[in-house]
Amino acid sequence: MPSFQFFERLSPFCTTGSETKPLYAVTPTDLERPDILPENIRLFARSAGFSAREGELLLAPGDDGGVAGALFGLGQGNAPFVTGRLSRLLPAGDWRLTGFQGDLRQALIGFAAGGYRFERYLKPSTAGKARLAVPEDCDRDAIERTVAAIFLARDLINTPANDMQPDHLEHAFERLAGHYGAEFGAIRGDDLLAKGFPLIHAVGRAGEKAPRLMELRWGRKGARSIALVGKGVCFDTGGLDIKSAAGMGLMKKDMGGAANVMALALMIMDAGLDVDLRVIVPSVENAIAGNAFRPGDIYRSRKGLTVQIDNTDAEGRLILADALTYADEELPDLLIDMATLTGAARVALGPDIAPFFTDSDAFAETLHRSGEALSDPLWRMPLFAGYDARLKTGIADLTNAPAGGMAGSITAALFLKRFIGRARTWAHFDIYGHAPADRDFGPAGGEAQAIRALFETIRTS
Repeated sequence: MPSFQFFERLSPFCTTGSETKPLYAVTPTDLERPDILPENIRLFARSAGFSAREGELLLAPGDDGGVAGALFGLGQGNAPFVTGRLSRLLPAGDWRLTGFQGDLRQALIGFAAGGYRFERYLKPSTAGKARLAVPEDCDRDAIERTVAAIFLARDLINTPANDMQPDHLEHAFERLAGHYGAEFGAIRGDDLLAKGFPLIHAVGRAGEKAPRLMELRWGRKGARSIALVGKGVCFDTGGLDIKSAAGMGLMKKDMGGAANVMALALMIMDAGLDVDLRVIVPSVENAIAGNAFRPGDIYRSRKGLTVQIDNTDAEGRLILADALTYADEELPDLLIDMATLTGAARVALGPDIAPFFTDSDAFAETLHRSGEALSDPLWRMPLFAGYDARLKTGIADLTNAPAGGMAGSITAALFLKRFIGRARTWAHFDIYGHAPADRDFGPAGGEAQAIRALFETIRTS
């Protein structure tokens, strides 16, 4: 099933035909190349003072007084998704890139991603939009599934917590499973205790909506097994160790890990990869009530390790611990977890680069190559064993919040590693899941991170 049908949106793409207008996306040197620009277009660009600087648009008039075509500046070609600006600059209608010398697939993805708008709470726009043609020799399905995955992650993260509680996230997850004929199930509320997920229950029991563990299964039994685990904290007050008002401002995005693994699952299922896929999402609201878990409490995890709660605002690693143990029990070939886990990761690499941790040099190298090729930035961080001792505490196996605050992203990853033991390859992604400002690739707000590189790595390995 085409992935874009999952959305109630029109595709940003069309097919090449006589009704499409030519769009010349060029560098300054291209302006003098007759094999790229027809002479009349080159003369028009020169007379209009068009210099092909990055993001510059020049509309070309037709004999009837309407718009016959356009020129768009790529500058020196250093901005891979500069075509994202076209979705905001071009007049409505169907356009085709003509004489384009760059990566056409990246250009089309950039155009669509740059045109994303979250309009659920706005009056629907009646204005027409520009569309770009996908040539017949270009894989439109692959492009649309990538864009659909980006849109899914953004939509979920951008939705405010009053409309994105664990039950809402479950509905979205179940709908995704249904779209691709996947199996879906959920364990909710006190059933988490009966079925061995005490940390998920402890973190989420104070929320208005019951905590839950959700699971999607899809693919061929016996194929390479892929397990994806995503942190689904639908809102994080910090619990009894309450955050400041400023600290809570973006906490609707604390389910960004869940949103991203769901988006990656969309790509895998839509492409029909020959894998045995599990997607596991523990979902809670870290709320404050009389039954909220407390600093100093000690809980036994699904794995049997006891965890002392030294900060209720370090809740994401707790729900992931039970979920990772569960995923690890089936000996997956590849186990990926994604989470908006630590502020320390943002201090280290900022909002745009996805930090990841793994013991596998081979996986890290392949993933890095995929990220470079697709302009999906990520960076490997060290699982430095010397910091493992910081997880020790006097009366339990582990603390969820080592004292001192140093190397916070590393110690969080080392905490999670304690709950992995059987997966052939494991990688943990400490993503931000949010763009603080508008960019070529899209507006400020929820963001998909590392999923394009991960999909390519899974597809080709």
